[in-house]
Amino acid sequence: MKILVIGGAGTIGKRLVEYFSKEHQVMVAGRSSENYPVDIADTRSIKELFKKIKKSGRIDAIICAAGEAKWAPMKDMSEADFHIGLRSKLMGQVNIVRYAHKCLKKRGSVTLTTGILADDPVYTTTSAAMVNGGVHSFVQAAALEMKKKMRVNVVSSGVVMDAYDKYESYFPGHVPIPMDKVLMGYRRSVLGRVNGEVIRIYI
Repeated sequence: MKILVIGGAGTIGKRLVEYFSKEHQVMVAGRSSENYPVDIADTRSIKELFKKIKKSGRIDAIICAAGEAKWAPMKDMSEADFHIGLRSKLMGQVNIVRYAHKCLKKRGSVTLTTGILADDPVYTTTSAAMVNGGVHSFVQAAALEMKKKMRVNVVSSGVVMDAYDKYESYFPGHVPIPMDKVLMGYRRSVLGRVNGEVIRIYI
């Protein structure tokens, strides 16, 4: 398979690239990528990426492990702060699905990424929790309209072991998720037949 990983230099993204590269051809995109630069908060950037990808042949799957949202107490958040997550984590991933047909083979798959905050938010995550929940609802609704075109799913993980030292103070009592277990969620989405699923990996 030919798989595009957007956000392939991040904590989860680099592990996805390493894992899928063992058996498949993987292209890595992201803001720091030389070959496939993209900023998912910019719709034009997404379109340009998919146009470039198509020139080398349509691909079988897209995985997005990119997107950001501001973490801060709600009382300190401005409307502009909320728009960071809306443009990037939410609409960035929505637009990946909307324009995936430009480079994806028929019945290919798109896998998005969220996290446990959609179901179990913690302090200072009003924006992140909001956009994660929005992505979940979008995936379930979009899949109803794309049954014959493509599959779309989202992997939602608890705080991953690789980032636990950084985020432990935000998630007291949460059990860190081994990365190998998280990777199986993406494998299920990319290589399986599920569609419209929120693949939760919380314990």
